[in-house]
Amino acid sequence: MNGPRDPQRAQEIQVCHLGLVPYRDGIAIQERLRERRIADEIPDTLLLLEHPPTFTRGRRAAAEELPFGDSFYRDRGAEVHATDRGGRVTYHGPGQLIGYPIMSVTDVHGHLRTMEEAIIEALSQAGVEARSRHAEGIDYTGVWVSAPGTPRGNTQVGNPAGARKIASLGVHIQRGISTHGFAVNVENDLTPFSWVIACGLPDVTMTSLALETQGAGTPQGGVPNGGRPGEGLACFRRRMAYAFCSAHGRRQRLVTPARLGIAPPGPSGSAPHRRPGAHGRAARRPAPPAAHSVAGHAASRGAGR
Repeated sequence: MNGPRDPQRAQEIQVCHLGLVPYRDGIAIQERLRERRIADEIPDTLLLLEHPPTFTRGRRAAAEELPFGDSFYRDRGAEVHATDRGGRVTYHGPGQLIGYPIMSVTDVHGHLRTMEEAIIEALSQAGVEARSRHAEGIDYTGVWVSAPGTPRGNTQVGNPAGARKIASLGVHIQRGISTHGFAVNVENDLTPFSWVIACGLPDVTMTSLALETQGAGTPQGGVPNGGRPGEGLACFRRRMAYAFCSAHGRRQRLVTPARLGIAPPGPSGSAPHRRPGAHGRAARRPAPPAAHSVAGHAASRGAGR
């Protein structure tokens, strides 16, 4: 697969912010842009967006990873979709940063590792030290916040006490072009992760940037990694775009949805959100929960980010 014919374009990655996008629409957008990238009509492109409450099944997902049945999740305001990406079951919701790189890929493992590297760098700049655990097996693909005292780059097999997952990855490659990508928990409600076996790991603990940095006025604030309070999705999205392009040795070029032939997002350009509180603590899988609507949470959250 040759890159775009314009040498300047070959040194750039287009970055487009889409706001809140329904999951089916996100798939359709990716498919259209993939065909344009295959035809060499556009350069490599990174879409950054959010989804309404949605559970997705990857190609390796097992039925028991959604243990309560699809109707349970739909009754709580979340959609359920099968996808062609790799990986298992995960959750998407407002406040989580989704990245869909539509780009030429010749080495899928290298593609995954570069995304992990970019996420780790962006989190580090936001005050959270994180690491990859891919050497422990395919189910540990993604980015994790180390247990206290765990050196960065540690490859201990298993789930060390206190290790928390903050970002998930899953991709699909067709005719040398990638779709799907990464999801970083920034300021989203983590409760819905506890309703599934997230990432196929029964003992996984999910976390978020907001949870890892809450209440940290100074490095002595008693919060893991001396994080900085108040960094929301809009700020982290900019960090992530820069880190992603830098990890590929390229410049970012911001483009509008209209430039890509995509209908613009709603007036706010983003979704309401909920910061960690009663439902924002690190998510572990409990007994079947009482009725709880994630769509209702999204509707009641403030309009800004």
